[in-house]
Amino acid sequence: MFNITKKSIQWGQETLSLETGRVARQADGSVIATLGETSVMANVTYARAPKPGQDFFPLTVHYQERYYAAGKVPGGFFKREARPSEKETLTSRLIDRPIRPLFVEGFKNEVLVICTVLSHDLVNEPDVVAMIAASAALTISGVPFMGPIAAARVGFVDGEYILNPECDDMHKLRENPEQRLDLVVAGTKDAVMMVESEAYELSEAEMLGAVKFAHDACQPVIDLIVDFAEDCAKEPFDFTPPDYSALLARLKTLGETEMRAAFAIRDKQQRVTAISAARDGIMAQLTEDELADANLGAAMKKLEASILRGGIINGEPRIDGRDTKTVRPIVSETSVLPRTHGSALFTRGETQALCIATLGTGDDEQFIDALTGTSKSNFLLHYNFPPYSVGEVGRFGPPGRREIGHGKLAWRALQAVLPAATDFPYTIRIVSEITESNGSSSMASVCGGSLSMMDAGVPLKAPVAGVAMGLILEDDGRFAILTDILGDEDHLGDMDFKVAGTEAGITSLQMDIKVSGITVEIMEQALAQAKEGRLHILGEMSKSLAAPSGFSQYAPKIETMQIPTDKIREVIGSGGKVIREIVEVSGAKVDINDDGVIKIASNDQEAIKKAYDMIYSIVAEPEVGKIYTGTVVKIVDFGAFVNFFGKRDGLVHVSQIAPQRLNHPSDLLKEGQEVKVKLLGFDDRGKVRLAMKMIDQTTGEEIKESAE
Repeated sequence: MFNITKKSIQWGQETLSLETGRVARQADGSVIATLGETSVMANVTYARAPKPGQDFFPLTVHYQERYYAAGKVPGGFFKREARPSEKETLTSRLIDRPIRPLFVEGFKNEVLVICTVLSHDLVNEPDVVAMIAASAALTISGVPFMGPIAAARVGFVDGEYILNPECDDMHKLRENPEQRLDLVVAGTKDAVMMVESEAYELSEAEMLGAVKFAHDACQPVIDLIVDFAEDCAKEPFDFTPPDYSALLARLKTLGETEMRAAFAIRDKQQRVTAISAARDGIMAQLTEDELADANLGAAMKKLEASILRGGIINGEPRIDGRDTKTVRPIVSETSVLPRTHGSALFTRGETQALCIATLGTGDDEQFIDALTGTSKSNFLLHYNFPPYSVGEVGRFGPPGRREIGHGKLAWRALQAVLPAATDFPYTIRIVSEITESNGSSSMASVCGGSLSMMDAGVPLKAPVAGVAMGLILEDDGRFAILTDILGDEDHLGDMDFKVAGTEAGITSLQMDIKVSGITVEIMEQALAQAKEGRLHILGEMSKSLAAPSGFSQYAPKIETMQIPTDKIREVIGSGGKVIREIVEVSGAKVDINDDGVIKIASNDQEAIKKAYDMIYSIVAEPEVGKIYTGTVVKIVDFGAFVNFFGKRDGLVHVSQIAPQRLNHPSDLLKEGQEVKVKLLGFDDRGKVRLAMKMIDQTTGEEIKESAE
């Protein structure tokens, strides 16, 4: 009934296997990839013909995690997986980016890739397994895919690269000083296609070494997929790339001169208008048959690309007049908004980000529910890209995949320099509002986010800047690397290479290739050129703010204290009674974690002190010989009980109330009276012994015995 094909190799510390023929047999390609005990099923289907009039390649990739994979039941009312989590969205993009450029040019049939996590051993991350499964499923499906690709994750400890580190090692990397890198690389046999990373000030050489290490580790996986496909691949889909050379030549004849003149305009809005007019002029001269040609869009893009790329390769200035290494003019401003905790406006050419930093308490931390368990994050970065930022009308609503991806890239770049939570007990939220865009708004978010945090008084280890690099790579091997790319250079170029970091090193690297891959030599030059650009941008940023400034008066003040874990129950009280009383009486927010770290927050320093004193009185132990202020709570024949230390009471014996003899304690005391007492010690049964007679009840000072 089943025609099963299964292949396995030893990869690192685990066995990697690929299997097909058992499930999802009606899909064009179905593969279950397993690493250790983490299994991901990838299913590929594709349409046999493009939709009429479609001038783009409709590839859709979905990555989905099922809670049963880790033996969990989803939270929420419906107990069912709901909309994609941030992790699922980011992994969908991670799979999409390296495979998209490898479909044969001109193929416009719809392709759907669905990756489902079936089992998670909580050791091996499923994202890399999903990329391998998707690559294998595409390779055996018959779709015109010029793969396969493979992917690998790399860690970096004590100068050594680690292949596919465990989930726990990559979780909350900022809190693990030994781990300095979380890098995912995808590549073909000959070249790197995609890089995504979170790093802790690695040098360019260390980062390049990690990429090379990952690409080398991909080779046995690629060999496995090829071997696997030889046994089970379907017949290739009959597809011949369209030849539109005649149409392209016709477009050049009709409007290349006007198009070149349009691309020579340096102002973006004027250039966009002129390019649109040149397109319209060409279209007006085409015949009905030429207008109906499905390759018209591709031919027009080819014409525009040849104009933009050809001049740069030949050493001519870029379309805004710069050479390949110059960064656009930068203006950075801080404290631009009056009531926010921190704000910055970062402008680089025609790209602008308004970044706002808000400081919150432990109540503002984000809960993250994942297959590996529930955790909390005290650093959030949200990126918004409204249509007006590019002078257009269009969709406006919840963030899409692109916005989530760009926000995460900026998050990775900045979180490496954040102070430890024990040193700075705030939840930090950055919002990046992209108000103008013409190339790399995500890197503008890094620069603006860094400035806004320093404006809010966050003690960053160092400022962070980011720059986007581009590539023009010709068939004859000539290439040019571009610093600080424009939108047109990104759209018509061959690489989007974003590097962020401090003066000391790289904190994030993201690379996407639109051709069949690039060599290590090109990447090495791009990293070196990016470092020059990053250092220049850091210098420009320092003109507005070089170090963290003072706290905003509107930000909450937070004080931390550490208590023994066995005292947590006493501070919380039965049913939370004690901590509720502390909050109500003091007016401060109080947050306690399982390690005994207490955060007390308020805009009023007196409220913080009051809450601190109340908690201290519960958890601290009274000191023998120290004088305390207490309240008489009960009078008996032999003395008075005084509440003197939080909830703690002690006995003042009648002989210790006053220097003179008393007939009864009520001769001098009454319930509710405030008194000063000295802790004499504890009796054999642990009872507290207090005294009043040697204390001046007015000043609270101990009365010195007069010399005889």
